[in-house]
Amino acid sequence: MLTLKLINEETERVIRGLEKKHFTGAREAIENVLAVDRQRREAQRELDQTKQQAKQLAAQIGALMKQGKRDEAEQIKLQVADFKQKDKDLQELMDRAEQELTTLLCQIPNIPYDEVPEGHAAEDNHVVKSNLKECTEQDTVGNWDVNPQLGIDNPLPHWELAKKYNLIDFDLGVKITGAGFPVYIGKGARLQRALINFFLDEARKSGYTEIMPPTVVNAASGYGTGQLPDKEGQMYHAEVDDFYLIPTAEVPVTNIYRDVILDEKDLPIKNCAYTECFRREAGSYGKDVRGLNRLHEFSKIEIVRIDKPEHSKESHKEMLEHVEGLLKKLELPYRILLLCGGDQSFTSAICYDFEVYSEAQGRWLEVSSVSNFDTYQANRLKCRYRHAEDKKIELCHTLNGSALALPRIVAAILENNQTAEGIRVPKALVPYCGFELIDGNPF
Repeated sequence: MLTLKLINEETERVIRGLEKKHFTGAREAIENVLAVDRQRREAQRELDQTKQQAKQLAAQIGALMKQGKRDEAEQIKLQVADFKQKDKDLQELMDRAEQELTTLLCQIPNIPYDEVPEGHAAEDNHVVKSNLKECTEQDTVGNWDVNPQLGIDNPLPHWELAKKYNLIDFDLGVKITGAGFPVYIGKGARLQRALINFFLDEARKSGYTEIMPPTVVNAASGYGTGQLPDKEGQMYHAEVDDFYLIPTAEVPVTNIYRDVILDEKDLPIKNCAYTECFRREAGSYGKDVRGLNRLHEFSKIEIVRIDKPEHSKESHKEMLEHVEGLLKKLELPYRILLLCGGDQSFTSAICYDFEVYSEAQGRWLEVSSVSNFDTYQANRLKCRYRHAEDKKIELCHTLNGSALALPRIVAAILENNQTAEGIRVPKALVPYCGFELIDGNPF
């Protein structure tokens, strides 16, 4: 969440940032925060004064008793008791103000960086890079008309290819669990495992330490990374134990550093993790949910960084280069989008999406989001670091990205590499798969 220091010192910049995100009632929300904060600070000042006065009066009681001035001492005791009751009332007022502040701040999104473009929705996002053409500032999703020419006659969508080569059984998943829980079979399962190992090995080569975290977290972890209270309706909730199935490895991995003070010399911290991810995807319908396009359970490798403020933009750049390198090695047509203010997530300060082209569906599929959250998550997490020289303690910056999410990568590999003989496996994956072609042979 935004810090009170930022809101108090740069009020107008915060309001402008919220308006760029098209946050309704931005000025009113910030003014409410400032009003409650003033109330809290005034109560704190009054509490400090009453405590001091009570302490001074209490110091007189012993001396008066020694002098035999019992009546005066009793009167002072009554005054001290009044001050203690006032202290209690002021403390309750402060506690209520603190709770109200937290509630208000949790409802306010992060503000975008200056370089984030104006815009309301996905069509206003800027295409900043592609392996299909040089990009210009005028290239927004709304006017992008460049699609690859892969020379495939009558390409089949991946759900038909999966059935043809017995790679994925969507109906069996419905039988076992429900829609959005596919069963991978034979070479389909091996392709999944190959991608997982490939992505993890590439992350290790880039200096990321692998983590194997739980896929179930408590409410405090969901709050720390901003899934709660904003996205509780999108997560599966085990109500008896008040646990949540993770929507992404970002949640458990970033929460490793909740309530932690790191040493400056240890930054940046670079972690990666493979997990299953679970999303209810309430309200999804139509072509967006066909096949692997939108699932309730899927595999994903996440990269997470904890960094110093002055280095986090460089970290973000390195993460973008890492994800782009994966798509190059998979030989997929891709484009990189800088999200506009209106299409950014609640918690991000800047976000780039990676999309791959689906030949058979004739559309672009998002496969990664790489975000810098500035101090927004760290403030919720109380994730801080200690400067090496002056020992000053400061909030960290947190960053994360998919590297990569598997379902749409699988869809793009199947659709873009289909031939008359079968589906060609990208060269980088062959050592992991153990086969070069997906055909009728299950082995």
